[in-house]
Amino acid sequence: MLWFNGIPLELIDECFADSCTPSEALRFIHVALLCVQQRPEDRPDMSSVVQMLRSENPLPRPKQPGFFMVSNPSEKDTSSNKNQSCSAN
Repeated sequence: MLWFNGIPLELIDECFADSCTPSEALRFIHVALLCVQQRPEDRPDMSSVVQMLRSENPLPRPKQPGFFMVSNPSEKDTSSNKNQSCSAN
């Protein structure tokens, strides 16, 4: 995952680059990862999500998401890139 590899800004499509600052984008991604954690009890409720997005308080470290996509690095630049779905459920 780009987040855990330390390159989360690569998640942002270029067409959105001027829509927000990099720090805002990182916070959005961070909150999104908290919302898709494998265990439902680890996920924030909506009021917590709103508070997280409105504040600049530190956020907890996201755990492994319940569902994620894995791609083959050798196929990164090909149009026939096939993503493999992985689920912990």
